[in-house]
Amino acid sequence: MSTGIIVLIIVIILLLMVLVWYFSTYNALVKLRNRKDDQFAQIDVQLKMRFDLIPNLVETVKGYAKHETETFEKVVQARNTYNTAETHEGKIQAAGEMTQALNRLFALAEDYPELKSNENFMSLQSDLKEIEEKVRISRQFYNDTVLTYNNKVESIPSNIVASIAGFKKEEFFKIDDTEKANPTVKF
Repeated sequence: MSTGIIVLIIVIILLLMVLVWYFSTYNALVKLRNRKDDQFAQIDVQLKMRFDLIPNLVETVKGYAKHETETFEKVVQARNTYNTAETHEGKIQAAGEMTQALNRLFALAEDYPELKSNENFMSLQSDLKEIEEKVRISRQFYNDTVLTYNNKVESIPSNIVASIAGFKKEEFFKIDDTEKANPTVKF
C-alpha cells in the first residue's frame, strides 16, 4: 500500500471517531436537557396541585378574616402570575411569590384562633404541607439534574458540541431571599 492511501485511511478513521464522539455527546446533552425539562414538569405538577388548593384555602380564611383583602389579593395575584408565566425563570419567580403570599396567609391565620381550629382549614393546611414537601423534593431532583446538565454543557470537550448545537446553561430553582430569612416569632 502506498503512503497516500494509509494517510487517507487514518484521516477517515479519525474523522469517523470525531463524528461518533460528536453525535454521542450531542445525544447525551439532549437526554440531559429532556431529563431537566421532565424534572421541571414534575415541579409544575406539584405547584399546580398547590394552586388548585389555594381558592379553597382563601375562601376558608375569608370567612374568618373578611377585612384582610390585601393578603387575599396577593395570593390570587401570585397564582395568576404563575399560570401566565411562559418561561422556567418566570415560573420560578412566580412560585417564590406564591410561597411568600401563602406564608402571609398562614401568618394571618395565627391571629384567628377559631380559624386554626377549623377542620376544613386544618385539612387544607395539611394537604398544602404535603404538597410543599413534594415540591421541595422535586426542586432537589430538578437542581441535581440541572447541575449534571450544566456540567456537561460547560465541561471540555463537551462544551464544544454544546456551543455548536446551541445548548445553554440553565438556572437552578432557587428560593427567594425572603424565604431564607428567619421568621419573626411573637408571643
